[in-house]
Amino acid sequence: MASAIQPLNPDAIPCCWYCPSSPFGKPGNPLCKRATHDQLAPAWQILLLGDGSPTRHLQLLTRERTEVDVIDMSLVGMNLDGAPDIIRVVPGPRLRRQVWLRTASGQRLAYAASWWEASHVDEYLQNKSLPIWASLARLRTELYRDIQGLYYGESEALEDAFGQVGPFWGRHYLFWHRGKPLTLIYEVFSPYLTRYLGPMQSGPG
Repeated sequence: MASAIQPLNPDAIPCCWYCPSSPFGKPGNPLCKRATHDQLAPAWQILLLGDGSPTRHLQLLTRERTEVDVIDMSLVGMNLDGAPDIIRVVPGPRLRRQVWLRTASGQRLAYAASWWEASHVDEYLQNKSLPIWASLARLRTELYRDIQGLYYGESEALEDAFGQVGPFWGRHYLFWHRGKPLTLIYEVFSPYLTRYLGPMQSGPG
């Protein structure tokens, strides 16, 4: 069975968002749970494949408030922006948002890029400095997190930003609301989380 773990492609960085590179799989393959089970330790499977809020998970792990540093809010129009191909289901024109998720004490834990229908982004992200989960929770928005693919690989840019040596695990997923795609989200997690989750890779056997 072909692996669904997609390449984190450093060539995507010039298009203004961070995406690492990997020898695993090809973009567009369906999620391969068998490959993921063989490669990822159980705690990391929960983080990457679970449908709960990563912001909430990070707060529980670190016992610190998860804060957001917004580094980009750019109108990209109908441009596919080098994003996963599923971006086509998010209505345009689109806006791209990029953030670092960090502890209140300043430790970066994750990077996220998201793409929104530009005309509706203010409705759902009324406070741009809040994590998406916090913003939507305030609005009592009911969501379905539809995980579409995983990524594994290296990125010098992310090593510099996290202060951690790769490789990195990431994922992309859609948020659905009232039966319609609300936003596409791409996330990469820092290896710093091994302090809480243990090693990324499954043990032998």
